[in-house]
Amino acid sequence: MNYRELLLNYPLVRKLSLLQVIAYFGAWFSNVAIYTMLVEFNSSAFAISVVTAMHFIPAIIIAPLSGTIIDRFKIKPLMLTLLSTELVMTLLFLTIDSKDEIWLLLIFIFIRMSSASMFFSAEMTLLPKIVSGDILKKTNEIHSIIWSFSYAFGMAISGVVVNYYGVKTAIILDALFFIVAIIVFFNIDFRVEVVHTKEKILSMIKGGFVYIKNNKFVLHLLILHASVGLTAFDTLVTLLAKNEYKYIIAVPLSIGITNALRAFALMVGPFIITNWVNKDRLTILFIFQGFAIVLWGMFQFDFYLALIMVFLTGFTTTTIWSITYAFIQERVEHNYLGRVISYNDMIFMLSNVLTTLFIGVLADIIPLSFITIILGVAFLLVAFYYKKVILPFL
Repeated sequence: MNYRELLLNYPLVRKLSLLQVIAYFGAWFSNVAIYTMLVEFNSSAFAISVVTAMHFIPAIIIAPLSGTIIDRFKIKPLMLTLLSTELVMTLLFLTIDSKDEIWLLLIFIFIRMSSASMFFSAEMTLLPKIVSGDILKKTNEIHSIIWSFSYAFGMAISGVVVNYYGVKTAIILDALFFIVAIIVFFNIDFRVEVVHTKEKILSMIKGGFVYIKNNKFVLHLLILHASVGLTAFDTLVTLLAKNEYKYIIAVPLSIGITNALRAFALMVGPFIITNWVNKDRLTILFIFQGFAIVLWGMFQFDFYLALIMVFLTGFTTTTIWSITYAFIQERVEHNYLGRVISYNDMIFMLSNVLTTLFIGVLADIIPLSFITIILGVAFLLVAFYYKKVILPFL
């Protein structure tokens, strides 16, 4: 079954996909606006890395609680509440006017990303309850393709909007997309069985960790999926625009074009390799990913050559993300799925945060190209880990 047939035969997947297009597309307007705002404030590399890390930290902190909430409460009212919270926090970005208010920006980002993280976990918990097997893998890929499509065009258009109309306009457009997303989601009808339990929340949180502890292979799968966090390049792209490319192209355009091209690769990659890849060939994808990042580091001295390498860095990422996520979804009991998915997102986001801070701290010590090459080599080590530790048990 191809993507078109899947969307035609599964109306709920189709409706959720439409929701993703709207919500994700709008979100990237404020991301470019935020990074441009930081550059305009003449923020340090460390400050930029902290703001970037704040997009990932909430998932780490709230994961145990969010997984329990997802397993315990009705999913639709919960998801509507989370979307509404994202809308309010996005509007509050409009109140940030100077470097002195970055601490306030961090609070708004924390609340918004906490809601976004729980919304994402709820959705990824919902999917294996309505589809399974190869259909689940392809549904994950559709989700990731939509993310990449929204990221590509959202970043590209946002770069233009921020450059010509300003940061505030981009944030307002972002808020409008969230309003449309809420309206669309309100009209999606689905029913998922809620496991009614009198078990206390703390006991459920502990139970989720105990489940992972007693299922060591699941833990290995969580670590494998977290390796995709090594591609958390937002800080790297922003610093390259700020330090290397500002004399060639405007900063918001540099950020927007670079992220858009990489996201375009994230989107088209699955269409080309999805029917070729399987668990045995996944090792090749990890190796390709590693070498692509190394090449990007080697050619960062030239903006236009670097764009070609950026495309290569994104070509296999979506498929790696999708298949490793499906490994987890298919091997976890449904009663624990919400918690394990949330803990997975926690570990994944921790990987993103460590990568982001790694870039921010080392940026003042060694060239950005060296940092990039180190990340590429790390992916080659992941390929070895997958081949020797995980693949024999799949």
